[in-house]
Parts: sequence; structure tokens; C-alpha cells
Amino acid sequence: MNTEQATPVRVVLADDEAMIRAGVRAILATDPGIEVVGEAGDGRAAVELVRAHRPRVALLDIRMPKLDGLSAAAEIRRLVPETATVMLTTFGEDDHVARALGHRASGFLLKAGDPRELVAGVHAVADGGAYLSPRVARRVIELGGGRMARRPAARDRLAGLTEREREVLGLVGAGLSNAEIGRRLHLVEGTVKSYLTSIFTRLDVRNRVQAAILAYEAGLVEPPG
Repeated sequence: MNTEQATPVRVVLADDEAMIRAGVRAILATDPGIEVVGEAGDGRAAVELVRAHRPRVALLDIRMPKLDGLSAAAEIRRLVPETATVMLTTFGEDDHVARALGHRASGFLLKAGDPRELVAGVHAVADGGAYLSPRVARRVIELGGGRMARRPAARDRLAGLTEREREVLGLVGAGLSNAEIGRRLHLVEGTVKSYLTSIFTRLDVRNRVQAAILAYEAGLVEPPG
């Protein structure tokens, strides 16, 4: 988590349940490097807030009235492409998660997950990366037919990676940002970005979310039980 930014990460939060918004806002308020600049109770209002405030990150509930989170995210990407979108989800929304994986959301977080994941996810996407809650990753893999069944194919895809690239990929799967990976492996952040470019090309994945799922499938990182 990068808390050393010159200015706080500005966030717009959207959820149709006021209690959920209050809880998420309270968690984010524990980090001085994050500032919630707007709240919305529906997807259409969320889009308008993002247009007005142009935050670095938009946290969007998947199910909202007037405009659902996925549609709101698509509108935000079209109108304010510099704002990263992160979807808030629950385990009861498997079909929505599956749809969301086909979109270019920068992250997926559980409403009832570890508060530290919420803060880490906001910083990760603000740094230009993506974040996948480990428990969401596990569920996605289960929906895809089971991790053990997919492991041989995943390991075959990783066969062309160097040992260092495998280390970097494992840390991506664990949810670390580029800065955190650099500190862990004693690398400058630019070198981490170069490794990620190579990893994405070799594995034919578009972003960190897809890379993280592959890391779980290959057994490089274990999701919590």
C-alpha cells in the first residue's frame, strides 16, 4: 500500500445501501492517503459525480438502481478514462462477477472482506495497477471449473517465465502493488513494470486481474480458506 503520495487518492463511492456506504467510507477514512470526495446511491448519480470531481478511483456496487455498476463503469471509462473503476461485490453475485471479468474494471473487492484489502485495493488501482480480492479470485476459479482441474494448463502457460517473473506474478496474485513488489524484491518500480509488461505478453493476459487469476490456478499463491 502506497501512503506516501503527495496528495490523497480521491475516491467516489457508490452503493444503494447507506449503511454499506458508511462502512466503506469509515474504512477508507482510516488511511490519510485516501479522500472520499463524493457518494452516490445509484449508478447514474455515480457517473455524474465522477464527471464533476474526476477522482482517481470510483468504487461501484455491482447492483444499483437506474444504472448498474457494470454499466456505470463503462460510462465512466468512456467519459472520464483517467478514473479507475473498482467493483464491490458479494459471494451471491457470481453471475455479475463473471460478467465483470469481461469488462476492464481495475479491481474486484468484497463488501464483507478484510478492511485492509479495501485500502490496499484503492491504492493499487490508483498506482495504475489492478487488484483482485484473494477470496474473489478463489471464487472465480471455482466457477471456472475448479483450480485443481485447471492447474496443469495454467502451469504450462507459466513454463516460459523466468524465476523472477514467476516471483513477480505470485506477488501480483497476492494483491501487492508495483511499489510493494519492488520493496519485497529489492527492485525499482520501473523494473517491476518492465517485468509485468513481459509477463502479460508471454501469458497473453490483458491486466493484473487476469494475471492474478492465472497465478492462483497455477498454484503460485494460495487464497485464504
